[in-house]
Amino acid sequence: MTDEAEWIQLAREGDQAAFGRLVAAYQTPVYNLAYRMLGSAAEAEDAAQEAFLRAYIHLKSYDPQRPFSTWLFSIASHYCIDQLRRRRITWLPLEDEFALPVRFTSANPGPEATAARREQQDQMQQLLDVLSPTDRAAITLHYWYDYSYQEIAQTLDLTVSAVKSRLYRARRALAERMEDKAL
Repeated sequence: MTDEAEWIQLAREGDQAAFGRLVAAYQTPVYNLAYRMLGSAAEAEDAAQEAFLRAYIHLKSYDPQRPFSTWLFSIASHYCIDQLRRRRITWLPLEDEFALPVRFTSANPGPEATAARREQQDQMQQLLDVLSPTDRAAITLHYWYDYSYQEIAQTLDLTVSAVKSRLYRARRALAERMEDKAL
């Protein structure tokens, strides 16, 4: 039995420390997924916290035959999709500030490199913002988390062919948007 499987089993039996180990193991990937989908550090923190809360509440429904990460990312991505849908209904603030995600790096880049990286991140986030919430989730899971089509389908409750179609359309939309910006 792996450490993760043991932690899951203990957490299902009510061991909060074991669930804490799962949170520690997955907090950065879940936060990064939420940040890529929502584009805001504060919203990503809230989404990650909500995803872990929902996972804790519904841990007994987890199927140990499936990867825990897929199940947890499914919870997080569905929550983010719901948030994005709600966001469309409400007015967006004019001064929406995009914060950098938490990064653990040892090298300190210079000011030019930092500014260039920040500009690239802002451009990528603007490109992602034009996609539908589900397309954004599919792109994020595929390119940032190297999920296979099957894993994305399981996470987003889609068929594999629907995932392929969504990724194709999303890539095409992103490419068109990048060409428009280059002109």
